Amino acid sequence: MGFWDYVGSYRERLLFDAYQHASAVLQCVVVATVAGVAIGVLTYRREWAAGLATATTSAVLTVPSLALIGLLIPVVGLGVAPTVIALTLYGLLPVVRNAIVGLRGVDPALVDAAKGIGMSRARRLLRVELPLAWPPILTGVRVATQMLMGIAAIAAYASGPGLGNEIFRGIASLGSANALNQVLAGTLGIVALALLFDAGYVLLGRLTIPRGIRG
Repeated sequence: MGFWDYVGSYRERLLFDAYQHASAVLQCVVVATVAGVAIGVLTYRREWAAGLATATTSAVLTVPSLALIGLLIPVVGLGVAPTVIALTLYGLLPVVRNAIVGLRGVDPALVDAAKGIGMSRARRLLRVELPLAWPPILTGVRVATQMLMGIAAIAAYASGPGLGNEIFRGIASLGSANALNQVLAGTLGIVALALLFDAGYVLLGRLTIPRGIRG
């Protein structure tokens, strides 16, 4: 069976796996973005705190994804839970680092001007600092998404959702007629999803970043 014949025969399964893969990555990126920006806001004013936040989230990336998921299985079991926890942890570093860089890059004169017209610290953060820091934060979110697209394939090891199941089925049946087709379908599906997500971020940037401050 040729590759396109295989895709046509198993189209529904592949589409379902692709949907689960995209859904898992999107949800984890959202959680990692909220948590990462919050960590950045809490730490960017203090050098030691920012360094600690960056070092801690960097340390997570030194743990192999297969090992991290394996360590989580005895704690939270198989399935979605270890996948979500692992992906969220891996997605933190780009967001935290870029949030700190973005917030530190805001012109102090603008912050002082906002303070001078009576804005509270919370309003300055929400109305001035975070909007100006949004371009680097969005870049961090894009990087996190691309990373998680690939890492999410390992979730199949813990019976997690996504196109990794197709890849693992192919690896487990090497030598069979459709083994290569399964690995290729899973891999190309992940690449296609990554490109679609990145195109979505480009559009989001055009809609949310004023033309005058686009990089």
